[in-house]
Amino acid sequence: MREILGRRRRLLSRRNDGRPRRNDARPELVGAALTFATQWQWPVLPGVAPDPQGRARCACPDPECTVPGAHPFDPGLLAATTDARMVRWWWTNRPSAPVILATGGKAPCAVSLPALAASRALALLDRRGMRLGPVIASPTRWALLVKPYSMEQLGELLYAKDFVPGSLRFHGEGGYLALPPSETGQGAVRWERAPLPGSAAPWVPDVEAVVDAVVDALTRTGVSAPEL
Repeated sequence: MREILGRRRRLLSRRNDGRPRRNDARPELVGAALTFATQWQWPVLPGVAPDPQGRARCACPDPECTVPGAHPFDPGLLAATTDARMVRWWWTNRPSAPVILATGGKAPCAVSLPALAASRALALLDRRGMRLGPVIASPTRWALLVKPYSMEQLGELLYAKDFVPGSLRFHGEGGYLALPPSETGQGAVRWERAPLPGSAAPWVPDVEAVVDAVVDALTRTGVSAPEL
C-alpha cells in the first residue's frame, strides 16, 4: 500500500500535459497581465514556459529556440487580446506562463540591445538629461519601449544613418516582447525603468529620438558589439 500511495503522490505532483503544478502558480502574473490588457490596452497572450527539464531550454518543439520561454506558441501571436475574460482564462490554466506583449499597432514597439551595452548607454543618456520611457531588462538584453512605428518609418530612419550597430533589434508590428514579472528560459524579466504608477498607459518616446540617442551612445562608449 505504501508503494501505491507513493506512486499516487508522485503523479499528483506533476502534470503530463506540461502545465505547471499548482504550487508553481504566480498570482502576480495574472495581475500584471490584466493591468497591461485592461488599463493600458496593450494586447497580451501567454508565452511558452521554460522546459521543466532544463531552464535554459524552451518547451516549444524547436530544439534550437533562441528565446526559450519568451515567445508565443499556442495560441499564436494573432490571439493577443485586451479582453479581461480571456486573460483570466489563460492564466488560470497556465498560471506561470510568461506575459507576452504583441508589439505594434496601438501597442508600444521597442528597441533592444545587449544588457551591458544598454546599461552603459542608459547611464550616458541620463547624464544628458534625455527622457526615456519604461525599460525592460532580462539577463541578456534590455528593451526601450517606444511609440508604435511602421516598417517604412523604421527603414527611412535606418537608411539615413551612416552606421547602425548590428546588436540593435527592433520589435515592431508583428513582433513580441516578454513583460515583467515573467520568468523565461534566460531568467527573470524585470523593469529597469518602471512605468510611473497610475491607471493611464505609460508615456513612451518616439523611435527616432531613441535610435538616434542609442546609436550615438553605443558609438561613443564603444560597446556596440557583440551582436547578441
